[in-house]
Order: sequence, then structure tokens, then C-alpha cells
Amino acid sequence: GYDINDLAKNPSFEECVFVLWNDRLPTKRELEDFRAELIPEMNLPRPLVQWFKRVPRGVHPMVMLRSAVSDLALYDKETEDNSVEANRRKAARLVAKVPSIIAGFHRIYNGQELVPPDPKKSIAVNFLRMFTGEEPDKKSREAIELMFVLHADHGFNASTFAARVTASTLADIYAAVTAAIGALKGPLHGGANQRVMEMLEGIGSPDDVEDYINGLLARRERIMGFGHRVYKVEDPRARHLRKYSEDVCGGDVACSRYFAISRQIEKQVKKTKGIYPNVDFYSATVQHALGIPVEYYTTLFAASRTAGWTAHVMEQLADNRLMRPLSLIHISEPTRQL
Repeated sequence: GYDINDLAKNPSFEECVFVLWNDRLPTKRELEDFRAELIPEMNLPRPLVQWFKRVPRGVHPMVMLRSAVSDLALYDKETEDNSVEANRRKAARLVAKVPSIIAGFHRIYNGQELVPPDPKKSIAVNFLRMFTGEEPDKKSREAIELMFVLHADHGFNASTFAARVTASTLADIYAAVTAAIGALKGPLHGGANQRVMEMLEGIGSPDDVEDYINGLLARRERIMGFGHRVYKVEDPRARHLRKYSEDVCGGDVACSRYFAISRQIEKQVKKTKGIYPNVDFYSATVQHALGIPVEYYTTLFAASRTAGWTAHVMEQLADNRLMRPLSLIHISEPTRQL
């Protein structure tokens, strides 16, 4: 019931998580206590950190993340406890640990030391500093908070459905979030933001956009980052990311070029197809500006969306019924004869 424009004015991921889990905004004291609960949970089990070193080279970070979240269940004594209280504690661990898994794997994969979380920083800002090893400036802090807020939940999408249907079997919350990550990986869902950046990298300049887009349309190929199953008008999340994309790209020549190409693509697609960009489109350039490699784009989506997935899982278990939908099967005539 809260307007996304209000939440995006002064973005706070922890505040957003609190809303998703409690259906209301926290008081100042509640928010402080909630942060104090979450940040210590960003520390990872030592065996999991050691496992990062054994992950084969070239593995996609989403494959790693899917396995690592499942692995977390091994180190949680409450994994099999499906009580309301235990699931709330496990949800807090997941929301805090998923960003740490992504940042920690990235640094170990590149032969760098882990950066411990700063108890005075938010989860989103901690993620960025733990990932890059640098203290982010004001624009970057605002951008990463906004990214986490805007991706935290989005109705009954494919990954959320995967989480809820898994939870409905009374499987543990780690199983549900692992299933959600599996669904998010696909390019028709969370993987779209990686494809957007790959598209931008394949276009030389804004002057090349018209021919590039017309070529995609002629071949009936998908234009990544456009259109949505829910929105027939502009995705309200894209509006906020467009602004931050321009802001954080301002001082970087390559990033500014990507932003200029993005704006030209947006105009061209609106003119020829009448469709609008979705959240994935401008999130690509924001993440590029923040120093996140393209193969990690979808993992950041997962780090944020864990808040929504866990909210849905807890809601499912509060009044559970096994999801067992019926299906209509069309049998062709030759098959019928057989």
C-alpha cells in the first residue's frame, strides 16, 4: 500500500524489508533495532568461504549463488524448524547473507581479501563496499540503496511463484529461496539486465541505434529491457533508475556513452513499437557505473529480491495449502489415434 515514489525518495533497504515483513513502516527505534539484527548476520560460515575457492573457473555467478544458498542450510541449526519465529530468524539471515555471498565470492574468485561488513553501514552500502573494496561516494550509496529498494519485491512473478510453491510443500525456507534463484536466472526474468548490458556493448554509438533496433525487429528478436507482463505504460521503477543512471554515469566517458545509447534506444523503441523500458533496462547502466561486472547483474537482483521471496514464503506458511494446480493438456489428433 506504499507508493514506490515515496519509498524511492530517500531509499532505505532495511526500511523496505521491514515493510514487506510487517505490512507497515517501522518507527525510528524499530528501524535501528532491525539494522542491528541484520548487519551481524552478513558474516558467512567459514566452510562456505572455503568452498568459494573450489568453484571451477568460468562458472556463472548465478550458478554459484544457487548452490551457496542451498549450502547455507547445512550450517543453520534451525533449517528444519518451520515455526513462525524460526522462519523469521532464517529470513533475516538470508537477507543479510545473500549480498555477502555475492561480494565474498567475487573477491575470492579474483584473488582478493574479504572485506568485513561495517556495522554502521546499511546492507546495500555494505554490499557495494564489500564487493568493490572501496568506500562508495554519496551518489553511489544512494544508487545502490535505490537498486535494492526497487528490486525488493514485485508481485507474483516467476521466481516468487517458485518460492511459494516450494514453501507450500513445507520444504525449508532455504529450499524455497534456492528455487526462486533458479527461476530468476533465466533471461526472460532476472537475467534480462545482463542481456541489456550486452546489447549496449554491441552498439557503437547513439547514431547506430536506429539500424540496430530495426535489425532486431526485422529478425523478430526480443529487445531486452522493454515491455512487461504487468505494465502497459512505463514501469515506475525504470523512471527512478533512469535518473540515477544519468547521475552516476556523469563523470565516466564510457558510462555516459552507454547512457546516451540507452536514451536513444528508449526513444526508438517507443516510436516504432510503442512500448516502454522496464526495471532491467536502466539498472544495467547503474550497475556498470557502480563497478559491478555484467555477469553479476542478476545476482544483485537476487540479493535484493530475497527480501520479497522471504516475505512471500512467511506469508505462504502462515496459511498454507499445498499448491497443486490442474493443467489442460491438448492432445493432437494423430497422437489420439495412437
